[in-house]
Amino acid sequence: MLVSDILKTKGNNVVTVAPDTSVTTAVATLAEKRIGCIVVTTDGGTLAGILSERDVVRMLAEKGGDVLDEPVSALMTAKVVTCTATQTISDVMELMTTGRFRHVPVVEDGRLAGMISIGDVVKFRLEETEEEVRQLSAYVAGG
Repeated sequence: MLVSDILKTKGNNVVTVAPDTSVTTAVATLAEKRIGCIVVTTDGGTLAGILSERDVVRMLAEKGGDVLDEPVSALMTAKVVTCTATQTISDVMELMTTGRFRHVPVVEDGRLAGMISIGDVVKFRLEETEEEVRQLSAYVAGG
């Protein structure tokens, strides 16, 4: 299965903010949308970084509550690992496991094309495995 298979089911909507958005506003958006990260874009489509709950918590512990007044560009991860729609889900799962992150923006032709999470990857791998079991069971029962 490919990343595009996840996006066909999930859709391409990604919550984004500009680099100069306050951390307070970004945190409110995370809470409102019930998501674990937000993509930072310069124009709604060009990736500038990613801000996760972990980034915010880590900086709160390090610098205190004043960090909430900072722009997201001060806290975001600027060097973002991305994938393309044509990559396999197994490849992306390996990226996530190795890099120890839970969200990967999908980028096509330099533009944000979607977002997949570890939850999306696990769900699709489970469905894929269940289908393999069904096929093997049918083969054994028919054989």
